Amino acid sequence: MKIVSYNVNGIRAALKKGFIDWLQAINPDVVCIQETKAHKEQLDLNVFEEAGYPFHYWFSAQKKGYSSVAILCKTEPKHIEYGTGIETMDFEGRNLRVDFEDFSVMSLYLPSGTNDARLNFKLNYMAEFQQYVNDLKQETPNIIICGDYNICHNEIDIHNPKMKGVSGFLPIEREWLGGFIDSGFIDSFRYLNKEPHHYSWWSYRANARNNNKGWRIDYNMVSEPMKDRIKRAYILPEAKHSDHCPIVVEID
Repeated sequence: MKIVSYNVNGIRAALKKGFIDWLQAINPDVVCIQETKAHKEQLDLNVFEEAGYPFHYWFSAQKKGYSSVAILCKTEPKHIEYGTGIETMDFEGRNLRVDFEDFSVMSLYLPSGTNDARLNFKLNYMAEFQQYVNDLKQETPNIIICGDYNICHNEIDIHNPKMKGVSGFLPIEREWLGGFIDSGFIDSFRYLNKEPHHYSWWSYRANARNNNKGWRIDYNMVSEPMKDRIKRAYILPEAKHSDHCPIVVEID
């Protein structure tokens, strides 16, 4: 099974940039989308169904044009979980999960810490999310949490490791992500790829993408019980519908 995670930075904008043709060309089984910036009633959902994804689920922020996640599936899940049930995070539409017979897939969009208030919100969200996942794994041990974590884990994951004072590479954020992995997850890309200079997000400024001055902040985190089922993990920087690019994990 091929699973893609992609922060599209606005699904309506991505559709105008050829998203559907690209999707059909790579043909994943499950697509986790972050930052759709849309409610489903604002979209022509037929385009996803005609592309081969008759099962699509949308969890949107209360605020229109903001945040929001979705999952597209070729086959029907047995259960869909909208949000976490935690009031402090669900109003921004950041978590959506689909359960199949023997594993689950979540689309996650962690907040960014663009200012002090949002950084505090992010840190609180991270703490609550960790507890939520700890509890979730008791009943759903086989889970893949795909998405934009808005954190570079290690120096290899950022083009300029000196940026330790910038949210996304703060010591406290990196420590949390390390702890999240240590709680029972595998960073599927880094598990199979040890080379530097692989990123999933680039600033629109200073020609960063053409110069590959990027950050790896998108992850397909696979729970430890599924470790032997990871077959491939890779990044698709040639896809340019967003300031992010898609990341892929293939599971047996």
